[in-house]
Amino acid sequence: MRFTLLILAQLVAVAPAFAEFPVDGWQESNARVEVIQPVVYGSGGGRELRLALYVPNRGGGPFPAVVFVHGGGWRSGSASHFSRQSMILAEAGYVSACIEYRLTGEAIFPAQIEDVKCAIRFLRAHAKQYKTDRTRIAVAGGSAGGHLALLAAASGGVAGLEGNGGWQDQSSGVQAGVGLNPVVKLEHKGRGSGLELIGAGYERNPQAYRAAEPETYLDPDDPPVIVLHGTADVTVPYGEAVYYISKLRSLGITAELDTAFDLGHAWFNRSPYMEQTTQSFLKFLDTYLK
Repeated sequence: MRFTLLILAQLVAVAPAFAEFPVDGWQESNARVEVIQPVVYGSGGGRELRLALYVPNRGGGPFPAVVFVHGGGWRSGSASHFSRQSMILAEAGYVSACIEYRLTGEAIFPAQIEDVKCAIRFLRAHAKQYKTDRTRIAVAGGSAGGHLALLAAASGGVAGLEGNGGWQDQSSGVQAGVGLNPVVKLEHKGRGSGLELIGAGYERNPQAYRAAEPETYLDPDDPPVIVLHGTADVTVPYGEAVYYISKLRSLGITAELDTAFDLGHAWFNRSPYMEQTTQSFLKFLDTYLK
């Protein structure tokens, strides 16, 4: 797709460690989609972790599924950020899950990826209940959530990132990954939120930074990936997307780069771009999950 308008980067509001459900932005059930929330999908740090499910009302399934991971620099944001995209996907025949996860004010890495993987395992464990096809699950996210989505896509079966939040008998592997202006290189984020994620600067703990980068776990058996990124992004430079897609392709992994010309960070959550980007990665998901 080709975009030509410049929009402002999305401002990230400071949020509490976790929000009470329901929160602003949830869509309501209709004749085509049943919205189920809150659903406890596991535990982390001694508390319950929750998500909202969007389940197609038409047909008995099983349907492919997508786990959405919100952005916010790993330190803020809301699970409801992808509620509109989840409604669109559910109407198109996907089970969608918008998850909360532990933010950096509550725990440092790897807590965040442990929670994402727990949500994937939860969907598999409850596939029959929520009309989900356990063999067709994707993970998607934006910005910091895009980092976690690509990390989950690359690290299926990596024991050190699984955690113990629940459903340990299930696989956290996925069949597709979607990143919207995702962070992929952390050593350049030695200040601010990147530092908060790891709990130390790169020079003090380079091993932890490498453990948090999707590239560390890539191998030719990884699932297809699409990255959507704006060329005017000053928060996560477009070059990171180009680099990561090139790396995937060099390993023989199916990888697509959808470039948004002259657009900045988090353009994908604003109309009309929200609808356009959702249709773009929906087409990708249809190709590899349907």
